[in-house]
Amino acid sequence: MINNEWGFITFPTHTDPEQRAIARLKIASEMSLEHYKTPLLLTHSGGKDSCVLTELALRAEIPFEVLHAHTTADAPETVHFVRNEFARLENRGIRCSINYPLYKSRRTSMWDLIPRKLMPPTRVARYCCAVLKEQNGKGRFLATGVRWAESVNRSKRRGIFEKHVSNRDKEVHIRNDEESLDALFAPCRLAAKRFVNPIVDWSNREVWDFLHDARIPVNPLYFCGFSRVGCIGCPMAGKHRYFEFARYPQYEKLYLMAFDRMLEERRRRERIDGSWGKDATAEEVFHWWMEDDFIPGQMSLEEFLYVC
Repeated sequence: MINNEWGFITFPTHTDPEQRAIARLKIASEMSLEHYKTPLLLTHSGGKDSCVLTELALRAEIPFEVLHAHTTADAPETVHFVRNEFARLENRGIRCSINYPLYKSRRTSMWDLIPRKLMPPTRVARYCCAVLKEQNGKGRFLATGVRWAESVNRSKRRGIFEKHVSNRDKEVHIRNDEESLDALFAPCRLAAKRFVNPIVDWSNREVWDFLHDARIPVNPLYFCGFSRVGCIGCPMAGKHRYFEFARYPQYEKLYLMAFDRMLEERRRRERIDGSWGKDATAEEVFHWWMEDDFIPGQMSLEEFLYVC
């Protein structure tokens, strides 16, 4: 049962994951249309969870649009898959758009950000996500494929419905279907970002079972040794980055060039630390970034962040 005043949502305990997710999408769609006067906006990364989200929205028969954030560091297969997927959706009358990243009102890229930030992106300092992906969808109610099973942090912080504001202490994270939804629009500040994560409680098995049964296209990288299809070289991928750079050596070259410009900019600003010194090389930065253990005198992450 869905209470259309959004005071609460309840489902029979036997409701399957697909029906729960569709019900969540329907109520988010109603909220978006009433408060934002626009359809629900689905974010599509090119990954499997985005494919599930899109298919569920189609089955929910709600009005929606789809947005992809072009990070500039995605694998070529992901770029091509998103283009093909958007063509498929547009043939069904779905509006799709691709956003290109901006930094201080100017077009940017991963390779431009690294020299500007004076450091590589890391698991702690994920400025790349903030600039390349999270700026999108301002003034819209967003639907994502975020799932608790993806990481410990997401299992602790993310909700079914969310309101994000600049002060994290005032964010709203509704984590079960029996909670009141009043806090999402109380006080009603449309400047806040609001999200629905309809498959947040799905397991990896449920995702793949759904995709198999639905027989919808999936990024081909999943059949080439990839368990995730984010940016090439993402620190969150850990040692899998060695596999990624072996497959895409041109991306390693792009990072090395960006690290070289970063070091040049650090020297220009006299931001030189004792470990690397003025003669530090892009290769040394790359090995530090890859968390190799054999670089003499390499800095810890904490030391690097301190000098920045």
